[in-house]
Amino acid sequence: MSDQNAVIVENVSKKFRIYHERNQSIKQMVLRRSRGVYEEFWALKDVSLTIPVASSYGLIGENGSGKSTLLKCMAKILVPDEGSVVVNGSISALLELGAGFHPELSGRENVFLNGAILGISSKELNRKFDEIVAFSGIERFIDTPVKNYSSGMYVRLGFSIAINVSPDVLLVDEVLAVGDAEFQMRCADKFTELKGSGCTIVVVSHSMEMVQSLCDSAAWLEHGSLKMSGPADQVIRGYLDHVAHNREATAPAPAAPDPVAPIVPDTAVPAP
Repeated sequence: MSDQNAVIVENVSKKFRIYHERNQSIKQMVLRRSRGVYEEFWALKDVSLTIPVASSYGLIGENGSGKSTLLKCMAKILVPDEGSVVVNGSISALLELGAGFHPELSGRENVFLNGAILGISSKELNRKFDEIVAFSGIERFIDTPVKNYSSGMYVRLGFSIAINVSPDVLLVDEVLAVGDAEFQMRCADKFTELKGSGCTIVVVSHSMEMVQSLCDSAAWLEHGSLKMSGPADQVIRGYLDHVAHNREATAPAPAAPDPVAPIVPDTAVPAP
């Protein structure tokens, strides 16, 4: 069964500490005889799902629902406190704007730096360099320090590197939302090409249109728990119905109309 699935998430839970009062030094900790005051926050609670090979999968839900945390567990950036995540094959991830870039280095130098972090040899990067830069569309600025790049240029270059390492599993967070319409269309075409070559794509997005057009299946997370999973159109419909219901339930009641003063007939007697 694992041979047919690119990602297997089994009963995954992940917690973080939210500090209300934190020691800033060892001296402060000794004097106060305390490690700080915090509460535990469960970002994920007993989440299980499987993502088939050569499919595109969307993770949807409100802010704070656990989507990005789950994606980072898939990327091995975070380790679950409970449960397990198995990813079959190589992973390429685009999770944060400019992640892995050194601001003082040029775009050219960052291609080789980022590629090395992803495990690509210099020989392969040299072979793919022109293709990476051409897809990003920032040829004129490739020798400019990336600290001078716009957010859109960051995404173009980062995404171009991520998709040209020929990954088995591509993980993409909301960062594509900052790209312009033309670049997003090019990304959609590239996703189709990658799927055809056997790559599995997992996308976190607040754009239901993007998830609808790109994804075969989807999972809806709410407060860290899996609310629904299945075909993308059904999950999106369930999520949007839930959002609409919540908006109706929390909408303020219409204000009562101002009372209309009664009309008193004029009873005055006309002068003779």
